[in-house]
Amino acid sequence: MTSASAPGKIILFGEHAVVYGQPALAVPVTQVQAHVQADLAADSETDQRMGDGWADSVRIVAPDIGLDSSLGRLLAERTTHPLAAVMMGTLQALGLSALPPLTARITSSIPVASGLGSGAAVSVALIRALADMLGKPLSDEQVSAIAFEVEKLHHGTPSGIDNTVVTYARPVYFVKGQPIEIFRVGAPFTVVIGDTGIAASTRESVGDVRKLWEADKPKMERLFAAIGSIVRTARQAIEGGHPEWLGPLMDENHALLREMSVSSPELDRLTDAARRSGALGAKLSGGGRGGNMIALVRQDQVRSVTYALMEAGAKRTIVTEIS
Repeated sequence: MTSASAPGKIILFGEHAVVYGQPALAVPVTQVQAHVQADLAADSETDQRMGDGWADSVRIVAPDIGLDSSLGRLLAERTTHPLAAVMMGTLQALGLSALPPLTARITSSIPVASGLGSGAAVSVALIRALADMLGKPLSDEQVSAIAFEVEKLHHGTPSGIDNTVVTYARPVYFVKGQPIEIFRVGAPFTVVIGDTGIAASTRESVGDVRKLWEADKPKMERLFAAIGSIVRTARQAIEGGHPEWLGPLMDENHALLREMSVSSPELDRLTDAARRSGALGAKLSGGGRGGNMIALVRQDQVRSVTYALMEAGAKRTIVTEIS
């Protein structure tokens, strides 16, 4: 038996603009995790089911999404199942043509379709559990590359930020197509995450932003550039040990995302409630249209902001320290 875990993530600044070459800042959220346990069948070393039907002897159990299926059954579906894609991508990276009989049990405390990187976390944990079980651990770079290919099934044209942050589990300054930069946090700061409880499709919101960009490229590129400037300023503030400067930047970033039509009444209500209760700043985080928002708070504000978010309709809150 082998097991592996991977954290959730939040985007601090730069969502959507990151798809168009602008930078983004994202950090892991270790308070929520995806976990995979892989168990070899007792007779796997002598089992003869490694021929053409080997995939029928690989079982995937994911109670959070009501899944209990063989890999063979998932591969037979008309559309590619993300968990099947993870397994096949891992096999390819390892240079293997089949898996031994096994059961992969997947659980996660990361809300699905909420902007916390649930899909990427499950992919990363499953890749690592399989590779470790087979005695062929993969590098972070390889793990992230496999997870990125699966992210395309979830999001269509992903930026690559989810799989990167989740794989490396470190604060990341990300520019699509450029080498990963791990950035330093000069002084710890606290963020409260508020979940609207509304599942939102990143694929849809990314696609809608693309339509706006195609209809008016000059306008949208001005918005993207403004967000890019915010991201660079935010990185300087974080590395310089001035997290209190991030509040107004969050507010500005949220206003730009609203202009891109990716906020929602629920997200606006939660960000407004956070500010009224004393948060230094607040914005949506992730694809938008639902999912999560984040608020920058001082330690002595955690309780009041958390209470205000719940009163304003948040389904749950998570408090995380960025350090």
